[in-house]
Amino acid sequence: MSRLLKLAIVGLVASCGGGNYSAPRQLDNACAIVAERPAYYRAMKATERRWGIPIHVQMAAIHQESKFIGDARTPHQYALGVIPIGRQSSAYGYSQALDGTWEEYQKETGNRRAKRDNIRHATDFMGWYMHNSSRRLGISKWDATGQYLAYHEGRSGFARQSYLGKPWLVRVANQVGARAQMYRAQLVACRKA
Repeated sequence: MSRLLKLAIVGLVASCGGGNYSAPRQLDNACAIVAERPAYYRAMKATERRWGIPIHVQMAAIHQESKFIGDARTPHQYALGVIPIGRQSSAYGYSQALDGTWEEYQKETGNRRAKRDNIRHATDFMGWYMHNSSRRLGISKWDATGQYLAYHEGRSGFARQSYLGKPWLVRVANQVGARAQMYRAQLVACRKA
């Protein structure tokens, strides 16, 4: 295959939101993230239109889950400190969606070909999940803290308030909420909100 054709294919894949799994350079600057990765912004904007989940809420959740790394996985577990026994969970991709929840999303939305390492699919998944959390649990779509708790614990866990026994998780959820507000202010300033 010619070198020019290879470059064209790589450019096409990258422009569609796939292939570049590394984190953006400035994770604390929403405007820099969307300038560096315009495909991320297009994906989050489409999710906001479809599911009503604001871009800054999506961004804060993705930051917490994967730091915007498309092929992120949970760490390996080891028996006796040295024998690998698998990963902590099946969480994968930008949204760190578990196998079962991803399959539920694919079935409900009819998007059987969706991939967790594709930013468009990952943001749509988050929008679908958070929209359903809003509908079933009454969590505002603008409440990044509450949405993150439901996302992390599952809707049943959230309803049981399982997070109350996990002070570390409440702390993390509050950080997600604070990051969402920071991202919102930044997006307003660069006219992307």
